[in-house]
Amino acid sequence: MNMIRPVSDLRNNFAEISKMVHETAKPVFLTKNGFGDMVVLSMEAYADLQLDSEIYTRLQEAEREAVAMQQRFSSKEVLKAMKDAIKAENV
Repeated sequence: MNMIRPVSDLRNNFAEISKMVHETAKPVFLTKNGFGDMVVLSMEAYADLQLDSEIYTRLQEAEREAVAMQQRFSSKEVLKAMKDAIKAENV
């Protein structure tokens, strides 16, 4: 369930909100005059969210590229190309 608090709680109960976002790794939604205003999230949870977003974006790009290309690769071909790339980086 979403944690929704008035924005004044950020000033009046900062320690409690900070503890909450760190323990739960969930955001706290802050309202101003009864309307959504901002979201508070721990740095760790934010980093995880950014990583998830980056992975999702790259998967979308790969899917678009797969649709645009006619060439397909077997799993063996992909594994060999990955191993070759790793060897080339280590040289």
